[in-house]
This record gives sequence, C-alpha cells and structure tokens, in this order.
Amino acid sequence: MNNYLEKLNDEQKLPVLHKNGPLIVIAGAGSGKTRVLTYRIVHLINKGVDPFNILALTFTNKAATEMKKRISEIISESISKNIWMGTFHSVFARILRSEAPLIGYPTNFTIYDTYDSEKLISNIIKELQLDKDNYKAKKIRNRISSLKNNFITVDGYFKNPELLEIDKASKTEEFGKIYKEYVRRCFKACVMDFDDLLLKTNELLNKSPETLLKYQDKFKYILVDEYQDTNYSQYLIVKSLADRYENLCVVGDDSQSIYSFRGANIDNILNFRKHYPDSKSYKLEQNYRSTRNIVEAANSLINHNILKLDKTIWTNNNIGDKVILNKSLSDADEGRFISSNIFEMKSNFYLKNSSFAVLYRTNAQSRSIEDALRKINIEYQVFGGLSFYQRKEVKDILAYLRLIENINDEESLRRIINFPPRGIGQATLDKLMILSNEHDVSLFDAISKINPNTKRFSTRTIEKLENFKNLVLSFKIYSNSNNAYETTSLVINKTKLIDFYRNEGTLESSNRIENIEELLNGVNDFIQQQSEVFEGDNSLSKYLQDVALYSETDKDIHSEKVSLMSIHMAKGLEFPIVYVVGLEENLFPSIMSINSREEIEEERRLFYVAMTRAKEKLILSHCEQRFKWGNIIDCEPSRFIGEVDDKFLQRNNTNKNYITQKINENKLRLKKIPNRSFKKIKTNTISSFKKYKINININDKVYHDRFGEGKVIEIEGEGNNIRANINFKINGEKKILLKFAKLKILK
Repeated sequence: MNNYLEKLNDEQKLPVLHKNGPLIVIAGAGSGKTRVLTYRIVHLINKGVDPFNILALTFTNKAATEMKKRISEIISESISKNIWMGTFHSVFARILRSEAPLIGYPTNFTIYDTYDSEKLISNIIKELQLDKDNYKAKKIRNRISSLKNNFITVDGYFKNPELLEIDKASKTEEFGKIYKEYVRRCFKACVMDFDDLLLKTNELLNKSPETLLKYQDKFKYILVDEYQDTNYSQYLIVKSLADRYENLCVVGDDSQSIYSFRGANIDNILNFRKHYPDSKSYKLEQNYRSTRNIVEAANSLINHNILKLDKTIWTNNNIGDKVILNKSLSDADEGRFISSNIFEMKSNFYLKNSSFAVLYRTNAQSRSIEDALRKINIEYQVFGGLSFYQRKEVKDILAYLRLIENINDEESLRRIINFPPRGIGQATLDKLMILSNEHDVSLFDAISKINPNTKRFSTRTIEKLENFKNLVLSFKIYSNSNNAYETTSLVINKTKLIDFYRNEGTLESSNRIENIEELLNGVNDFIQQQSEVFEGDNSLSKYLQDVALYSETDKDIHSEKVSLMSIHMAKGLEFPIVYVVGLEENLFPSIMSINSREEIEEERRLFYVAMTRAKEKLILSHCEQRFKWGNIIDCEPSRFIGEVDDKFLQRNNTNKNYITQKINENKLRLKKIPNRSFKKIKTNTISSFKKYKINININDKVYHDRFGEGKVIEIEGEGNNIRANINFKINGEKKILLKFAKLKILK
C-alpha cells in the first residue's frame, strides 16, 4: 500500500505529498494527471483524512469510474466508496436531491436533457406565436444555457441593458419572455435542466448559509479534474465550498481548453494564482504517451498561442516517425488515402482496427471517410451520432418512467399521452393546457379538474383521459414497492409497445424492438450494479437519475473497429495511430472562429489536442478541393500547418496526382496555341506521360490512390492505349489505362 509513491516521478510526487492549502497542477498531455489525482487521494487517506471529507469532481463518469477503480486497487474498496467522487452534475444532483426543498423544489425533481429542453422551448415559441425563423429552439436553448452558466437569472437578464440590446439588434427582443416562461414552466413541472444543477446549487449555497457551512465542513479536501473546462457557475460553487479550509487541488492544461462554446472559461485556470495568492504551483511536463517527434511537433504549434501558462512538454520516448502531411485532390481522395493507408499498415504491422482513429473538426466530414472504409470492408464506429438514450423508442419508455416518478413532468406527459395511440389528440392536449393554466396545476393534475358538465371535453374524451391517468397512477403505485427493472417491464407490457412496433412490420420497427430489449438489459445491468454496492439503491428514481446524467463523452471504444469522431469528443483518449483530416482554412480553423485572437487560439488548442491523441504515428491531411453544398470549392491549406515546424514533418504528395495536374496544364497550353500546332503538342504531351509514368514492368509492386497496393501481372497495348493488368490486394484484378493512371511504383 505504501509503495504507490515509488510509481511516481519527482514532478508527480510533489503535488501528491502536498497536504494543506490550495495548489494547481499544470498537467501536459500524456503526463499522468489521473495518476497524480488518484495517488493524492490515496495519500490523504493514508495521512488520516476521512474519505467522507474528500470531494473529487470530474467531467465524465468514465474518468470518475477509472479513478475509483485505481484507488480501490491500492486501498480497500469499502473505503474508496466513501469518497464523494463523480461529475459536477452528478455530485450536485446528489446534493440537490437532499436539499431541494430549501429552494422550493421536491426531492424527486426530473432532470431534463438537451432534447427535452429544446422541446419545451419549441412549445413556448409556438404558444407565444413567435417567428420560428428568428426564434430557433436550439439557438434559444444555447443562449439560456450560456446565461445560466454565467449565473445570470431571468431577473439578472432584464436588469442588463447590454443583453437586452444584443437581443434587440438580433431581432429576438422577445427572448426574455421565452426565458421567463421556460423557467416558470420548469419550476411548475418540478424540472431542472443540466444547467440548473449548477445554477440551483449556487442558489442553494447563497440562500442557505447553514447548508453552505454543512458542505464546507463535509468537503475539507476538494480535487477538480480538467479545471480548464470549468465555467463561471462551476468556479463559483467550487470557490464557495473551498472557502473555509482552502484545501483545493485543481488539475488541468490550459493548452487543452477547447470548450468555450459550452461556457468553459480559460481564465479560471490562467488566473488561479490570482484567486488563491497563497497557492502552490506544480508542473507535469513529461509526456509518457507520444513519440518525441509528435510531442515536439505539437509544441511547435501551441507555442504560437499568447494566452498560455509557461511550460515545456518533453518526453524520453523514442524519436519515432515524422508527422506525415498528406495532400489530396478532394475529400473523396482523402477518404481513399486514409482507408488504403489503414489497410496497408494493418497488413504490414499486424495491427487491429482499434489502433486507428480518424479525427475531424465537424461531424459531417465523416461521410467520405465512411464511404472509403466501407468499400474495402474495414469495420469502423462513428462517435457523436444519435445517443442510445436519444432514440425515439427509448425516449418514449423513459418518458413513461419519468412521469411515474414525477407526475408534474409536462414534456414527458406530452410525449406519451397518445403513444401508443389512445385517441387523445393535439386539440385535447391544447384544451388540457388551457385548463392547467386556469387552475395553475400541472397537465396531469388538470385531468382531475375536468368538469363533466362543461362542453370543453366530450364524454368519450374524458373517459380516455381518465384511463390514461389511472394507468400512470397504477404504475406509480407499483413502482413504490418494486425495483426499476420490474417497473420498466410492467410499463412495456401494459402499454403493449412491442406489439405496436411488431404490428408495423418494418425493418425500422424491428430495430426499435431490439432497442427496447437493450434498454431492459441496461436496467437489469443497473440492478446488478446496485446489488454489488453497499446499501445500493435499485429504485426507479435512482435509475432515472443515472440515465439523466449519462454523458455523451463517456465513450466505449473497446470494440475492434476504427474510431471516427470529432476532435472535441476525442479529448482524453489516445490511439497508436491518428489521422487528423480537413486541415483547411475556414474548416479548421472554422470560419465561425476566426474573428478574434481568443477564437483562433482556441482553434489552435483544438488542433493541439488532436495531435496529442497520437502515440506512435500522426498523419495530417488536407485537400485541394472539397465538395460543399453541391459545389466543388478550392481549398487553402490551414494556417496551422505552417505553424508546425517543418523539421518534424514528412510531406507526402503521392495523392497529388501528378499526371492529372500535367493534363490540366497542357489543356490550358493547348487553348493558347494555334490549331496548326495541335498534333505536335499532343505528341509531346504523350511523351511526357511516358517519361513520367509508363516505365513500369511486370511484377512491379505499385500503389493506386483508389485501389490501393497491387502487383503488375501483364502489360499490353501500345501508344495511347498501353494498359496494365494489376492484381490489387483489396480490389482484385483490374486493367488500368496507364496514360490516366494514378500509380506509384513501390520499392
């Protein structure tokens, strides 16, 4: 148990041994920050700190799980379970479950994800009869999220002339009405969105000094991972909780601050020493992940940033290969180059698909890569698509479960009141909404307010609404004495959802049934996990909280497939071989992020993150042309390429297609020369083909941009019609007309 310190280098050991007072650990990419956090917690416990007095905050469930696992391997699992460890949202949701009545919420409040919030905002926009083109639900939700993360409430918004002016100038002067109604409806429905978990925790700590003191005494030692990703609201909570003892340890890397669009504030890490003048600063500068060429290439890039903390990342690893810079003619050629390169390396070095990752700036870029991988049967997985918990059939069942837990949940009721169809249409729902507002009750409670003597609802409609209400109440009664799996099974059986999809009889319906079965498997896994935990909670309430706090960044990359993902999703991961594609101006850096130094520097940090995901090989790629919005556009190489020191690069122009370039050049020359010279020029052009490309022989190994590696079996024809019969490893035998061939002779 005591030999854990021997596993640390001198740089790592210093912050681990630091006991009292604030400290910041600047941890470069691949420098072992998780190990430092883990061993610091272990060391605190070894020195007599009660694990109940330790709070560790992470940004993903995966990071928290990994740390718990490592701690359990050093000290007993029973002790490690007593540490308050998890994501910001999960820890603060846990606090709010206990303390919510102090700010007017019930303890069984529902947590809305992004989709639920957007749906509610969309309904509000419709009810206020606002122009959908000006008031887009996604944009409004993002703005509300930004305000909440900066601790700006509805009242704060209306008291801020600058914010009001911004909305007036953008023709969204009714934004304040939407924000106010959104907050009102959430409170009425006993709902918190993700941002509320931070905002309401701040509100709780500000409004209740006794509660603040309670948690300050509880969390005598606080550790924060990825501190560069914290927003203003998170900063305020951490500061409040740490104010009494100031035993605050933050770990992060300013060079990997890439989430400003989510509200992350790089100033939190840059100004930590100002916020805590007595703090100690430690640096982890040795990279254990990547080769020397990759580390130094990344350093040469990030050195162009001005807003940064002073550090020099280095490594004792092998020098490794130079970083390959590849230029393709088009995005389709880029995809073919990557797929062929993966196939070649797999063959030459006996690598698995999981050794490779393709990273891009925007998710739309995956299409050409996917097409190319499919054509040569390389299995891949795309991250950042539709989450399992966002699929319609899954959302439907979760809506039933959430309504069982919280009958005030308006969006859940709207979603399933007529699904499967039970004859309760939109007109009935609109009338129910009016009744709900008249009596200031939830939509569900409004059903009980229906007066059979009024003509607002027909007798048949009242009967349908009563049946629905009784169905939900019967589920609720059942859930009080049964676990989450049993309740979910009952809901699926009683609503006959599987029968509904089976009767549709389509392939999509079959997929939906499989997803419902998978959801049940997930609930069963949850029950099993809780059975292994001391005083585990297998209730529906606990299950819904776990699902609501599921993070899209908790990626499962254990399958044997090539990984395709955006760079933002790749943060925290590593792969032996990484391709970074689309390195072109207005794509990377994004055209949306080139208006200020701060934006450009974040784009550069994003590229730095991409480069430092690679352990052994790094391939950078850009195109001369790219297909966008139905047109082919010329592309300019990214400015970031020129910022990587050339001595670390190997420029690969095999995809440049030299012959095609020569053909185009000669076509332009032909247009400028009189017709009488045509034959002579054409002959010279052909001779240039012979000079450069028709010098291959039988048994030569060649490489073709589209078909990959092959061997020349036969050469036939003459003049313009010389062609080679080539047996390609992947695509079989093909006859290639040499004057148009994209061939490179391999040694």
